[in-house]
Amino acid sequence: MNKIKVRHIGNSLGVVLPKEVLAKLNVNDGDMLYLIESPDGSMRISPFDPAFEEQMKAAREGMGKFRNTLRELAK
Repeated sequence: MNKIKVRHIGNSLGVVLPKEVLAKLNVNDGDMLYLIESPDGSMRISPFDPAFEEQMKAAREGMGKFRNTLRELAK
């Protein structure tokens, strides 16, 4: 478990994530992180966009449904 402190950053509040956490998340300067609220009310930090994941799920379903058509178009 990592303990981080909320600090003033300009006119806002923010947190600084330790190097070990950034390495584990595989993020670099300028990358986006997403705060995702869990059903139990806790928050999760993730480098993956949940909206993009929903779009990919829909795309995978469509690709499965039209697999033969897509294969013919690829020729």
